[in-house]
Amino acid sequence: MSHVTATLLKEKITTKLKTEKGLDVNDASNKDIYYVLASIVNDEIMPQWLETERRYKEKNSKQVYYLSMEFLIGSLIESNLLKCGMLDASKQALEQLGFEPEQIFAQEHDAGLGNGGLGRLAACFLDSLASLQYPGHGFGIRYRYGLFEQRIIHGNQVELPDYWLKDDYPWENRKDDEAICIHFHGDVHMFKKNDGSLEFKYENTDKVMAIPYDIPVVGYQNGVVNTLRLWSAEAFCRDHDDLNGGDSDFYHNLDHQHSIEQITGFLYPDDSSHEGKELRLKQQYFLVSSSIQNIISDFKKNHQLSLRRLTEKVVIQINDTHPSLAIPEMMRILMDEEHFGWDAAWQVTTKVFAYTNHTTLSEALETWPVDMLRTLLPRIYMIIDEINERFCKGIWYDHKEIREKIPNMAIVADERVHMARLAIVGSFSVNGVARIHTEILKKQEMKDFFWIFPERFNNKTNGITHRRWLLQVNPNLSGLITDVIGPQWIKRPKQLISLLKYSKDPSLLEKFDKVKHENKKALAKFIRERTGILVDDQSIFDVQIKRLHEYKRQLLNIFHVIYLYNELKENPNQDMTPRTFIFGAKAAPSYHLAKETIKLINTVASIVNYDPDIQDKLKVIFLENYNVSLAEKIIPAADISEQISTASKEASGTGNMKLMMNGALTLGTLDGANIEINDLVGNENMFIFGLTADEVMHYYQHGGYHAMDIYNTDDRVKRILDQLNQGEFGSNEIEFKDIYYNILYHNDPYFVLKDFEPYIETHELAERAYRDRKTWLTMSVTNIAYSGKFSSDQTIQEYVSDIWKLKQV
Repeated sequence: MSHVTATLLKEKITTKLKTEKGLDVNDASNKDIYYVLASIVNDEIMPQWLETERRYKEKNSKQVYYLSMEFLIGSLIESNLLKCGMLDASKQALEQLGFEPEQIFAQEHDAGLGNGGLGRLAACFLDSLASLQYPGHGFGIRYRYGLFEQRIIHGNQVELPDYWLKDDYPWENRKDDEAICIHFHGDVHMFKKNDGSLEFKYENTDKVMAIPYDIPVVGYQNGVVNTLRLWSAEAFCRDHDDLNGGDSDFYHNLDHQHSIEQITGFLYPDDSSHEGKELRLKQQYFLVSSSIQNIISDFKKNHQLSLRRLTEKVVIQINDTHPSLAIPEMMRILMDEEHFGWDAAWQVTTKVFAYTNHTTLSEALETWPVDMLRTLLPRIYMIIDEINERFCKGIWYDHKEIREKIPNMAIVADERVHMARLAIVGSFSVNGVARIHTEILKKQEMKDFFWIFPERFNNKTNGITHRRWLLQVNPNLSGLITDVIGPQWIKRPKQLISLLKYSKDPSLLEKFDKVKHENKKALAKFIRERTGILVDDQSIFDVQIKRLHEYKRQLLNIFHVIYLYNELKENPNQDMTPRTFIFGAKAAPSYHLAKETIKLINTVASIVNYDPDIQDKLKVIFLENYNVSLAEKIIPAADISEQISTASKEASGTGNMKLMMNGALTLGTLDGANIEINDLVGNENMFIFGLTADEVMHYYQHGGYHAMDIYNTDDRVKRILDQLNQGEFGSNEIEFKDIYYNILYHNDPYFVLKDFEPYIETHELAERAYRDRKTWLTMSVTNIAYSGKFSSDQTIQEYVSDIWKLKQV
């Protein structure tokens, strides 16, 4: 709809305000305008959505279904306007009507459908599938509450409910007529039929309705609209006339209804209790059962083919282990409802599923207690048990040389069901998400499975959609790039490489510097409004924005800040480029050390930011409630991108790619996708430090690292830890003792002290480079030029050609 003008949009807005809300423009609030604008966009999207579905049916297309517990889609108003070619005209129309576009877009609450990189990756993949004209859809859960809304009170993280649906969500379409029934608990009865085969009847189950809500996934100015289908759990009976058994029945039914609605109540409910764990398991089965039933029903409706040929038209990607129960669920439907024998069902199942692994942390590989799974999903447990039995027998007879490995490979072992093992055994493809991550899976974490199924393992390095993370969030930089190399990069992001020719061009560097500075001024203004703290927009903006986890080492970052503060206190007049350290992170509610780190960052900030002795050379900003919308404000303004995870621990990272694409320089370890960034831009265009993955693994396997030795020999480290231990950064002496003891008496499990000195030295190199403006700007432009390689368009093309085998429609 790129032909739409600001004048036409103004007319549409004023007309819709009158007809739909009975309002004149002068009486309309920002929220009124937001809803009217969303309605105009929906009018544009809807016919394209219907036409896309019609085309897929007509072409008999093979489709991919992406199953994920998270889709971190952020806010959609600006993104949908951009993809419909209406963004610039909308901004002009809003300004002419007397409204501030930013304030209108800010009316949309970020959808509470995800937490971190896993969910953001899923959102980027859906964006690329639609923009590249591939038939691909997402299946997820419509959580009523997101992870939590983070508030910082006296430096502590406090979790409030994230009720993101309190206002109408204009992008969703409820489809009551496509509801699906899900069964929990119950009894399984086995019968022998006349032909000797077995039949299973499933009775006395607890039934739950899965109601689909569809959200359009709009391709970039190409008329393609795919679907993100989110399932909401509802009770079968909401009719009070049926509750005629008196008060006790009425309240029992209300309780029952509430417990059903809890299934899609919260993203990642607290699993510290048995009930919490069971609720998570229910969520996972609820997602996969509704999705697999939906996929099979659509296949039967749209294709005149036997289900034995399902794999010709359907491929299902499991995003991490959460949806692994899709494998036994597919077996259940094929055998119990479609009357396949085991072998025929297994042949279809193992050719339709592909699995993406997202972690090398063994504690993050999901397992479930056998008793819980058997009680909640009796038929599913029987199928998993049989898959396990046949798999282990297969190793015993066909791979005698690794018989002793069976206990480490069994899907059911030690009274637990191991979901990653189930996903590997039941899929035709297993991929890691960065080259080093995939190698670690093959050589260490999953080496026994790799030995048996080498053909299944492959790498697909993560990517990000450049349409959101450059074109949308950084319009001035995007405009500058288009002026220099033309607009082709928007459709073909690898063409950003053409910028290399201009990486030393003084005129471009000056313009780029101006754009970066404008972005920094905008962020400084936002920080002032949000926190009351004045930051120097000429200072180095040093950014670490990601989940708070020990292996991501926000602790190393704040230790460096404490070190700089100590240095400045001793010598306030030293020649140091002013720094603004910007953090954004949520810690899991029960993750004590992560929450202590947040408290430490905020406590250090409260001292550093108000100390006149250091002459404003140091500022520390913790921006609360980190989410997609906040990332969109921070990333265009960043100078340094902190990617400092303990080597071997970060599967890939995608924040590193977003920051690189906006011209920030990576300061990081050789971990995850940092390695592939380094391969492209070279050591001269980023700042690498610290232990390698091999060195880390060697310490874990053979020992030889002693944190106490560093504490005793490096006076900078000793001083920082003593400051923590003696309560210098806190209201009392016990405030940060847990961090102190974890480092010194649990032997610093993530090598913070080991990497501390190289980290400080690398920061000094970065500061020197920053002072040489021409060199720094050349490095920045070089990073942007190579960033097209990390567009999710590239990643999706690799999935399509190597795994999914789709055709563009």
